Amino acid sequence: MVDQLTQAYADYLQGSYDCPDRIVLTAYHRLASSAGGFRYWWRRLYGSDENLDKTHLIRLSGRFHRRVKAYADKHQIPVLEGPLAERKHDVAEQYKPQDPAFVGLFLVIISRASGVVWDVKRTSDGRVHSLTRHYRSINHIFFHLIDPEWGHITIRISSHPPFAAMVILNGHEYLARQAHQAGRTLELTSNCFSDIMTAADLTWLAETSWELPTKGQLGQVCQRWLGSCLHFACLNRAARSGFEYRYSLFQVEYSRNLLFQRPAQMEQVFEALIDRPVRLTSSRL
Repeated sequence: MVDQLTQAYADYLQGSYDCPDRIVLTAYHRLASSAGGFRYWWRRLYGSDENLDKTHLIRLSGRFHRRVKAYADKHQIPVLEGPLAERKHDVAEQYKPQDPAFVGLFLVIISRASGVVWDVKRTSDGRVHSLTRHYRSINHIFFHLIDPEWGHITIRISSHPPFAAMVILNGHEYLARQAHQAGRTLELTSNCFSDIMTAADLTWLAETSWELPTKGQLGQVCQRWLGSCLHFACLNRAARSGFEYRYSLFQVEYSRNLLFQRPAQMEQVFEALIDRPVRLTSSRL
């Protein structure tokens, strides 16, 4: 469906295409999301809940943190910690491998954000009395990876059990990979295809952008990497305890991209659109 903005500047356009852009999925272990389920999962993990206390919960989180850093150090993968001056994705782009055949982890960022922490209270004779879920500022680990189908993806995992996670994908990078496999060279600049020269390229892009992966394919890219990331937390115990992630869509950004015949015309239109609300606001003062 053509919008009014596209119609207004149709004479200046080479073409246009629509594309899902940022896609964010949440990953969670359903059983351990409730107090009773968390206790049951802990028993399966360790054989009992005798060690279900604040000390062991913090120890598990610290172990996750240390294993990630040890792996990164062994494989010479950069690790950045603490608040960053730029957006994490922008920082990661500076470390992105130049080798087009690279697949795997290339950067780890450890940063604090709000997350779930379980508080355990016991009776005077040592039995578990209650489990209460709180939101506190805790470490989250951001794994920046290159996937063979999706390009640059980010997996964010809470360092505290049950290791809630987010998987962040980019529809433009997916299309760029699909174009390469189809023998087409589309230049991806600032999250937009900026060098589409032929009508055939435009037709291919318009058709392919509506064929983005299904629910099952989104689950596949999550499973391809989350198991490896979770390895740092529980090693082989996670599988033995029946730990598995379920996924749900958290955010999908939909973008419509107008491809101008001349960059100078695009700059003029863009500046005029920005300036218009400023003039309207000023006239009311």
